Amino acid sequence: MCGIAGFWSFPSTEAELLGTLGRMTAALYHRGPDDCGLWGDPASGIGLGHRRLSIIDLSPQGHQPMFSSSGRYVIVFNGEIYNFEQLRSGLENQAWRGHSDTEVVLALIEALGLEAAVNRFVGIFAFALWDRAERILYLVRDHLGVKPLYYGWNNKTLLFASELKAFRCHPRFSGEVNRSAIASYLRYGYIPAPHSVYREVFKLEPGTIATFRDASGDCRSTRYWSTRKMARAGVNQPFGGSAEEAIDQLGSLLAEAVGQQMNSDVPVGAFLSGGIDSSIVVSIMQAQSSRPVRTFTIGFSEAKYNEAPFAAEVARHLGTEHTELYVTEDVAQQHVPAVASLSDEPFADPSQLPTFLVSKMAREHVTVTLSGDGGDELFAGYSRYIWAARTWRYMRLAAGPLRRYLGASLSTIQPASIDAFLHPFEGVLPGSYGEGSFGNKVHRLSLLMGSADGTTFYRDFISYFQDPAEFLVNGEEVEEYENAAESYDRLPGYISQMQCRDSAIYLPDDILVKVDRASMAVGLESRVPLLDHRVFEFAWRLPLSLKVRHGQRKWILRRLLERYVPSDLIDRPKKGFSVPIGQWLRGSLREWAESLLSTDHVRSSGLLNPDAVSRMWLEHCSGAYDWEHQLWIILMLESWCDCLSHSGESGRSDGAFRGATAAPILVR
Repeated sequence: MCGIAGFWSFPSTEAELLGTLGRMTAALYHRGPDDCGLWGDPASGIGLGHRRLSIIDLSPQGHQPMFSSSGRYVIVFNGEIYNFEQLRSGLENQAWRGHSDTEVVLALIEALGLEAAVNRFVGIFAFALWDRAERILYLVRDHLGVKPLYYGWNNKTLLFASELKAFRCHPRFSGEVNRSAIASYLRYGYIPAPHSVYREVFKLEPGTIATFRDASGDCRSTRYWSTRKMARAGVNQPFGGSAEEAIDQLGSLLAEAVGQQMNSDVPVGAFLSGGIDSSIVVSIMQAQSSRPVRTFTIGFSEAKYNEAPFAAEVARHLGTEHTELYVTEDVAQQHVPAVASLSDEPFADPSQLPTFLVSKMAREHVTVTLSGDGGDELFAGYSRYIWAARTWRYMRLAAGPLRRYLGASLSTIQPASIDAFLHPFEGVLPGSYGEGSFGNKVHRLSLLMGSADGTTFYRDFISYFQDPAEFLVNGEEVEEYENAAESYDRLPGYISQMQCRDSAIYLPDDILVKVDRASMAVGLESRVPLLDHRVFEFAWRLPLSLKVRHGQRKWILRRLLERYVPSDLIDRPKKGFSVPIGQWLRGSLREWAESLLSTDHVRSSGLLNPDAVSRMWLEHCSGAYDWEHQLWIILMLESWCDCLSHSGESGRSDGAFRGATAAPILVR
């Protein structure tokens, strides 16, 4: 993978253009430590910068920015086109300079046009393309949003980059915080696209081509691929074969996807958690490899969160070369403060820490890894799907006013009081009723009872703060981030609607952000075979009965995995890639947390209500409520504010990862 950055502004001198572009590109050094290139046209004010992590064609022929054979187009490209060899073979009378996928991208664009070419790509990518003849800039992002791309305007300058830290290196960037985006961050723990933490700066949405004819702020966006449309298309053209035939076809698609993604001129490995998704990816990799695949996993000393022993069993059965690392509280204390700076905007998925650490470990041995991300969204793997569908089915039997009354009444009872009442019956009550957590579940349920409809219920169900305005200073939440023209309720079945919403929002804006930033921070390329868009399209043709059967989630993936791994290694409760945040906040991270949550610190940051934050912290410490997830969201926000304050008054910085070894090159 790589990092790209650029801008379109007023005409300037070559020195000014190169200097600014060089600083922006240097901020992305971690994304591409192998090479650096700059190109600009001072007369038009356009500049393109590239940091290269060499994966395919390690020679200078893969250097970017790269020109098309005619010289009309110049591109900076981040990602991989997995089918580039097939595309290359179909392009006749082409004089090839090297064997990089970027050269094939340019040749196909010249042959077919941009949108037609992009529709033939199989891969993960984000790129900027400058048409020198028409003076048009195009920004393009892959089908499911695996690779990031931001763009925005400041002081009549169009900026774009793989990460926001490059924006802060441009002298015209002001960096005004978008408080409405902070409200959404409080609700979800991330900022949903198209918005970012800064005003007038946006995330290019997945499957989108953005066209700019000048730098004034005029942008025309075209969706060449959409998760919602593909989901509806799949439902309307259901798979008609038997369950065994569906397993066979899924196996063939995944075998092709994994095989293509193993193609590399540098060492390749895989993340292995021991769960269904990563195990199926590693199983297919090992079946196609003539030598043991390198696999990597993270473990925790807390048994409740530790899946490392399961990963080790799968690795032994498959015969991989396995490496594991255990995360202790001391390790967490050392790395947690730095993790907040990885995403350049507030981001509170606590599994970013182990993802970063496993990436750092893997990078010592390989340059590319494959992961199992996407399986939960495609094959209904989240337990919340079943729980939310069942709860909403029963809840809507009561009239709205009655639900709201019951919810308001239950919310007045402290969770600790409910747990204290049930404590004498511990060991008698079924399930988790007597485990000291039932009170929190009752409290959460009370907050959901006011939901007006199924869409609102699921939004509230996945929300950490039901009313962000209670905590936010001078900001209002934007009600709707989703495209109303592509609503989820057109899909049959509540679980399918939840899957589609997560695929369109949670997957690209949380899961894939986490993986990209954590891996690229150490110069590691992470590939995701389950998110090959052809696999996505096939998954949506499958009936729900092949995804959830007899209460067992990801049924079809389990059956496919049984062709490689005995069922007794995988038939166990799912732990998920979770982190013992609550325990750490009461232990080694408590001093760090108290400093960030202090009234003085929160007031100086200026985003949150210090009294509301103090009240939540006191309730958590007293045991009245379990606010660990909400507190983590606040801590990551306050830590992000610290990162900005340390980078200077304007919020601009040359980035945390400086020190390019290759001199910038101005390509004419």
